[in-house]
Amino acid sequence: MAAALTALVSLLAPTTARAAAPTSAPAATAQRHAPGDTVTLPVRDALAGLPVQDESRTGYTRDKFKHWIDADRDGCNTRAEVLLQEAVTAPEVGPKCTLNGGSWYSAYDDQYLDAAQQLDVDHLVPLAEAWDSGASDWAAKEREAYANDLDDPRALIAVSAATNRSKADQDPSTWLPPATGYRCTYVTDWVADKTRYQLSVDPGEKAALAETLARCPDVPITVTLAR
Repeated sequence: MAAALTALVSLLAPTTARAAAPTSAPAATAQRHAPGDTVTLPVRDALAGLPVQDESRTGYTRDKFKHWIDADRDGCNTRAEVLLQEAVTAPEVGPKCTLNGGSWYSAYDDQYLDAAQQLDVDHLVPLAEAWDSGASDWAAKEREAYANDLDDPRALIAVSAATNRSKADQDPSTWLPPATGYRCTYVTDWVADKTRYQLSVDPGEKAALAETLARCPDVPITVTLAR
């Protein structure tokens, strides 16, 4: 009798595993949502749900993403809006949105800066990386919206110009912030941004993200889907 029960369990186990797999796939959940919907899921599940494919930079030029625009026509373009939002000490706003004074914290390298000219506004997922990961198929207006995304505070970040330029268009397989204490936030936000725009990851990028996230809390991310 014991042998018969063992055999029955061994026959049922693979079927049960196969049946359970679809319910654990976050991609299936994401696909049931539409642009404008908000989803919340653990960051590691969000990473697992991103499509995986090799990247292609064919046809990319930076001007395919129109930036920096003044969407609300208040005289301050997207770059200035981010600097105003993220200022530790608010600067004075002069003619044509010239920023004087103020201070900022650059999370990538853990330093404070006291002049807007010392900062770049970084696209967390660089424009070239977005192109490689699916934006090459978008309409021009969609790329413009991506390049000027003020609706999700993770999309754009003010950091020291030197650190931003050392990052350039690299993904986390070849670059992570020098400030090691910020790396969990960085890769979590990277996954959130790619989830928001349903961008793909390449195999090396996914492996690097998974490796870093394995050392980080599996925090829930809440994302309003842009696509």
